[in-house]
Amino acid sequence: MATRKDPKLEGRKLLVVETVNVASGEVSGYVVAVDTVGAGAGEMVLCVSGSSARMSSGMKDHPVDTAIIGIIDAIQLNT
Repeated sequence: MATRKDPKLEGRKLLVVETVNVASGEVSGYVVAVDTVGAGAGEMVLCVSGSSARMSSGMKDHPVDTAIIGIIDAIQLNT
């Protein structure tokens, strides 16, 4: 929950996303993202940033730099 945010983001959930290297499992940082898919705590998500974030559902002309655009069910690495 945010106490104050841009009016164009009213009704949008902001989540802190932990960025992880899939191969090593190493955490490389955190980013705040606008949730466009109804993700919840502990779920693996797919994020986009920059102009791609502003192209996601309902984000056109919104002040968004990172958006959650998918919930990941499973990861399979072919090595």
